[in-house]
Amino acid sequence: MSRLGTVRNIVIVLAIAAVVAFLPGAGRAAATFRALVWAVFAIGIAYVGARLYREHRVSIYSLGSRHRALLYGSVAVGALLLAGRARMWGTGAGELLWFVLLGAILYSLFAVYRFWRSY
Repeated sequence: MSRLGTVRNIVIVLAIAAVVAFLPGAGRAAATFRALVWAVFAIGIAYVGARLYREHRVSIYSLGSRHRALLYGSVAVGALLLAGRARMWGTGAGELLWFVLLGAILYSLFAVYRFWRSY
C-alpha cells in the first residue's frame, strides 16, 4: 500500500472518531454499531459451532452419554462465563468463582479429549 493510501485511511479513521466524539447523539450511534458488530460476531460463532457439530456428529455420539454431557455442559458453562464476566469480576468472590469454573471447564474438556483419543 502506498503512503498516500495509508495517510488517507488514517484521516478517515480520525474523521470517524471526531464525529463520534463531538457530534450530539453520535455516541448512541456508536453503541448501536458496536451492538451490531457483536451480534454479527455471535452469529458467526454460532454458525461455526453448527458446522463443527454437523461435521463431527458421529464422533460426538460415539463419546457416550457421560462424556457427551461433559462436552455440552462445558460449552454451556463457558458461554455463561463469557456472558457474565463483567458482572462476576465485580467482586472478589465472583472473580474467584469465575476462575474456578474456567478450570473446571478446561479439566472437563481435557477429560473428553483424552477419552476421545483412547479409541
